[in-house]
Amino acid sequence: MIQGHKNITLRYTFIVLIMALLAFLVIIKATIIMFAERQYWKDVADRFVKENVIVHPNRGNIISSDGKLMASSLPEYKIYMDFKAGGIKKDTMLMNHLSEICNGLHQIFPDRSANEFRRTILAGRKKKSRNYQLYPKRISYIEYKEVKKLPVFRLSKYKGGFHELAFNQRKKPFGSLAMRTLGDMYPDMALGAKNGLELTYDSILKGKDGITHRRKVMNKYLNIVDKPAEDGADIITTINVDMQDIAEKALVDQLVNLEAEAGVAIVMEVQTGEVKANVNMTRASDGKYYEMRNLAVSNLMEPGSTFKTASIMVALEDKYITPDYVVDTQKGVVNMHGSKMKDWNWYKGGYGKIDVTRILEVSSNVGVSSIIDKFYGDDPQRFINALKRMDIDTPLHLGFVGEASPVILGPKERYFSKTSLPWMSIGYETMIPPIYLLNFYNAIANNGKMVKPKFVKAIVKDGEVIEEIPTEVVNPAICSETTIKQIQTILQRVVSHGLAKAAGSKQFSVSGKTGTAQISQGKAGYKSGRTKHLVSFCGYFPSEAPKYSCYVAIQAPKGIPSGGLQAGSVFSKIAERIYAKNLVVNLDEARDSTAILTPDVKNGCLKEAAYVLEALDIQNNSSTMNFEEKPLWGKVNNTVNSAELKENKINKRLVPNVRGMGAKDAVFLLEESGLRVRLSGMGSVSKQSIPAGSVIHKGQTITLTLRN
Repeated sequence: MIQGHKNITLRYTFIVLIMALLAFLVIIKATIIMFAERQYWKDVADRFVKENVIVHPNRGNIISSDGKLMASSLPEYKIYMDFKAGGIKKDTMLMNHLSEICNGLHQIFPDRSANEFRRTILAGRKKKSRNYQLYPKRISYIEYKEVKKLPVFRLSKYKGGFHELAFNQRKKPFGSLAMRTLGDMYPDMALGAKNGLELTYDSILKGKDGITHRRKVMNKYLNIVDKPAEDGADIITTINVDMQDIAEKALVDQLVNLEAEAGVAIVMEVQTGEVKANVNMTRASDGKYYEMRNLAVSNLMEPGSTFKTASIMVALEDKYITPDYVVDTQKGVVNMHGSKMKDWNWYKGGYGKIDVTRILEVSSNVGVSSIIDKFYGDDPQRFINALKRMDIDTPLHLGFVGEASPVILGPKERYFSKTSLPWMSIGYETMIPPIYLLNFYNAIANNGKMVKPKFVKAIVKDGEVIEEIPTEVVNPAICSETTIKQIQTILQRVVSHGLAKAAGSKQFSVSGKTGTAQISQGKAGYKSGRTKHLVSFCGYFPSEAPKYSCYVAIQAPKGIPSGGLQAGSVFSKIAERIYAKNLVVNLDEARDSTAILTPDVKNGCLKEAAYVLEALDIQNNSSTMNFEEKPLWGKVNNTVNSAELKENKINKRLVPNVRGMGAKDAVFLLEESGLRVRLSGMGSVSKQSIPAGSVIHKGQTITLTLRN
């Protein structure tokens, strides 16, 4: 009985082992079919009739404003061999041409020797694999075409056995340049875009799928097109590759120097709103800087002192102050509703009594907050409403994933203490993305006209423009013309006479405002030793005829934070390099160095002009004028060999035209008329704040803008 029981157990165990072995073999075979022979069985399936097979179109390109390819879809391949295809005849051909094939593969892929390719092919042949990988890496289309020229490989996959697996990959020829602006695709491009312009314009770039089906015709299967695939259109961006490169290098050099956490640099064309450069750098764990997020549109930060410009503009627009309005900033520290408001130089004794222009030149917290608290403290909502009228917080809807909108909340939206308004006026308790702050300064440069920033200028299909993206006006006038002229003059002096001198240039004039803001560290707040700073500069250039506006911000720089020195110097490098790039020499002005030329003569006192012309022995008409009775004022018209002096009659009751005069003559003439004169810049007078011909009011201040 026991012996029979043992036999049954033994047979049962044997059967279980056989079943387990069979199950294991099934799993192994299934794995081989799913992976090693995947392509072969897909090809077998393709031989049968298929209905509604989707054909994916080619994705459109992204092109820079200067015509350079910034993102494009390019095919890549993995190459395989079916050693059972073609039978004995093909195998004989393969062995006869083996050396030629291996040497050819080595020429195309030098990282592998001919012997290594030989071993690979023989190993696959020995296994009689139907899907043996010949090269481990993906290859380009050009490399694929070269491989297809080799013996045996040039045959069809059913005769020669060589076949490929195609991948459609998105490539950026300029690497990481403007990476966050352009955006990324999922590894499987059929899943679409993840972010950036790739996602914003995905519906335009991706095109439309086509549909085919397979039909057997005369013993052959043919692909019948039901609906052809429609390739995607190209988009022409506003990004200029050279400007993007200039901005990126200038910013990264400073980030490395300051060991900062992150930085942003944006360049925008004043009149059109076209974003020419958008750099967003964050320090990674390896200490290097990469574009990880589009900080320009998604980063909500307290703007700090760059916001003071908006606060002063509100008070100027409401006629509470003028550029000459004086504020007593005392010794740099004042009690503001129980809290101490300090200027950066309070430990040096402050600035005392200074006017509005000087307040922005030195970025006085006390000066700005005192003005806003005095005139709007009883009704803070009036200040908030005035800011909103300038559209500084109007959502721009740029279309980027993660795009943030400014947060400027007043008493109606949140709890508002007595200290909220003073601190808001100097750039705290508000959150503004960099692109919005730049757009506000761009409106100032554009004489009050606010336009929406744009990243795409046109959509192109088959080389033809099918849609142009127009410049969209957000606000035709953010404030009055008088306020714009006043703030333009002040911002120019901030750079020429204030804390932003590092942002200036010897080649042209720059206008703008510095910013240095503390970044709260959560529960740690603003405690000493834990506080980080955001230093920034926002402005435009050249001041007299602004072409570009630019914003630079650096987060958590090493050393003493200074918007003027740390961010302003980056602005200066970007501005000068862009200015030099766009500098065009007018050949019409070229002159023979050996020729005797009539020099340009400034408008002004004709007696002094005549003296210089006589000393240079240049022919002129000064002998016809009487310089004895009174000073003669006028201009000089040059010809090739002579100069003509022409007198302008001066009406003592009207403001004279001093444009084209030197500073000395202009100041003398205006002060003789009873006006106070303020100068800005260097060279001859290009603008005067009170138009010529206006009635003179004794003691009135006139601002003269000078340029070379």
